Amino acid sequence: MSRLTRLTRRAFILGSVTVTGGVAFGVYALNREPENPLAEDLPPEAVSFNPWIRIADGRITLIAPHTDLGQGIRHMQAALIAEELDVDLDQPELVIETGPPAAAYANRALADEGLPFMTQDMTPLAEISRDVAGRLMGALGLQGTGGSSSVPDSYEKLRQAGAMARETLKLAAARAHGVAVEELRTERGAVHLPDGRALPYVELAELAAELRPRYDVPLRDPGQWRILGKPMQRLDVLAKSTGTLTYGIDLRLPGMVHAAVRLNPRPGGVLEAHDDSAARALPGVERVLPVTGGLAVIASDTWTAFKGAEALECTWGPAAFPAEQADHWQALSDALDAPPEKVWRDEGDAESRATGWPMEYRAPYLAHAPLEPIGALIKVTADRCDIWVAHQFPGMAQQMVAEITGLPLEAVHLHNQYAGGSFGHRLEFENVTRAAEIGTALRGTPVKLTYSREEDMAHDFPRQIAMARAQGTILGGEVEALDLSIAAPSVTASQMSRIGLSVPGPDSQIVAGAWSMPYAIPALRVTAHRAPDLAPISSWRSVGASHAGFFAESALDELIHEGQADPLLERLRLCNYAPARACLEAVAEMCSWGEPLPEGRGRGVAMVMSFGTPVAEVIEVEDTPAGLRMTNAWVAADVGRVLDPVNIENLIQGGVVFGLGHAINSEITYADGMAQQTNYHAHAGLRLYQCPPIHVRVLETGPKVRGIGEPPVPPAAPALANAIFAATGRRLREMPFDKFVTFA
Repeated sequence: MSRLTRLTRRAFILGSVTVTGGVAFGVYALNREPENPLAEDLPPEAVSFNPWIRIADGRITLIAPHTDLGQGIRHMQAALIAEELDVDLDQPELVIETGPPAAAYANRALADEGLPFMTQDMTPLAEISRDVAGRLMGALGLQGTGGSSSVPDSYEKLRQAGAMARETLKLAAARAHGVAVEELRTERGAVHLPDGRALPYVELAELAAELRPRYDVPLRDPGQWRILGKPMQRLDVLAKSTGTLTYGIDLRLPGMVHAAVRLNPRPGGVLEAHDDSAARALPGVERVLPVTGGLAVIASDTWTAFKGAEALECTWGPAAFPAEQADHWQALSDALDAPPEKVWRDEGDAESRATGWPMEYRAPYLAHAPLEPIGALIKVTADRCDIWVAHQFPGMAQQMVAEITGLPLEAVHLHNQYAGGSFGHRLEFENVTRAAEIGTALRGTPVKLTYSREEDMAHDFPRQIAMARAQGTILGGEVEALDLSIAAPSVTASQMSRIGLSVPGPDSQIVAGAWSMPYAIPALRVTAHRAPDLAPISSWRSVGASHAGFFAESALDELIHEGQADPLLERLRLCNYAPARACLEAVAEMCSWGEPLPEGRGRGVAMVMSFGTPVAEVIEVEDTPAGLRMTNAWVAADVGRVLDPVNIENLIQGGVVFGLGHAINSEITYADGMAQQTNYHAHAGLRLYQCPPIHVRVLETGPKVRGIGEPPVPPAAPALANAIFAATGRRLREMPFDKFVTFA
């Protein structure tokens, strides 16, 4: 069994075996600090206090190991360190790097989503399990970006890293100048002596390297923050706004060749036969090579490689799943007819009490479709490999490259890049492994692999397809019972299968965003029905909550309407988790809920908790002669602590746009085993003219720091559907909505 397999099996199979896994590792392993990767080959005049700070060659380098996918996490990691280190982000000697793949950068917060505890469960068992699971992630060294976990993972440890370095530098200055540490202060990358002299950190590095770092340094109260909690301009904003930021797709090396792939359009199928003569005859095409699932064309530039790939004549084998879309829906229906895989919530005997208003909902496959298509730049030699790519699990990608190239792990150097979007696609490895295959065949020559838009979307691992059935009961105008059954394939099992693993036990993502809904409905049952594997799927922005939140909030809204109650006030009556209730109250105040609306206008509300973050949204629509038009959107979210009010507002607005656009316009369907939508014209996001003004309020009442990259997505679809009902009287139970109504 490879190290990758061992690591991944232990790291991802949490749930009921988390505590057992922790005990198996032992107390020492769970508390052991990993080696500092920055300490290797440091010159005598340099210092690295911890894995996040290095001072050498007149520069202060801050390490931001979480992958920046457009969410601004590279900036935020730097700001967390800078706040306690007392440096300013505009200092010329300050450098931000991603660092190498290393166990020291393990993401402990990733564990929370895999545990069978609701967010609002703060019992000792739940909290101890979270702590053990986080320590297990640290012991395993699983470095990853995803699950809206980057800020929760970084919040404490990066501030501690900055504080440790600051106090050690003060100690060095105190010893060098014979003054008490208490008499020193720090500001803008320097220690200031009582006589007014400033000693730059870069000049104290050699002396600080001889000292034992200061541990257990108290962190500053947020009331003393200089950077955090204040409006910031992200470090990447100017470059992105002027088109000067370098993404992975922009990189070039001397002597580089370009590669494009032509893969079986039926995912999982093989290449049975081919004729590459027409491709090889094109000027600029140099070679045609086999890769897993198809062929790669090597050429002098990307466009020629694309044209060469188009010129290949191929005979493809069948898909490894049902060929027609109707069969996928039937598989979900059959799963709902079968006993559930797990009853995730069962209170008040909903099975017998929820007897009326049968409802059925559908959510389609969805592509990730980031603006920057996947690819990689790689150079493989006899004794070394360098790969430049944006990846959310760089350590695992590094291991895969090592296995394909036959090089030892330490000879593979992964340089993580800014990504032009991901939404979960860069959790997968197909671009990395195919680049490694091509680079190995062309040892000594740098190769830039770029997927065409069509190949990127046709071979994406889309958001899971899902279906739900619900029934409920109203008593005295109030929601008395709700029985919600959800069927979907297991996204976790699908992802793990591509690295050679099988995942036992239930998958919480089938019901994420529904089973932990913070409503005290007297009789509530939520069951998961695991469908058989269909098309290969992967994590998509907000994962299971993207479908389950739509199902739960739509069904609840239908029941509230049947009881002739107010949709927002009834949710407030039911809500039993204070931060979620605060979001509902805030969004009601923001939109002046209950005020009379003009004829033809309606408002819908939805509140979904995903990754521990409650988000309430109200969408307003107007029924016009040209179609439905969204006129306003209000959003309230509770993240526990606001670190950058500008960026968090942008992330929330972007999440709402993402959720609305996909709910209205997008789906992936299969015919003859092939995705029928392979470019943006057939899988469109929200158009600018369709986007309403989006008003945002961020709350800080929650007990923990939470992420916000994904949680605004799930409430958008049900809020819009509920608004359409309020405006037109028509219930939409299936996405995309433009199959049933017209939008202006």
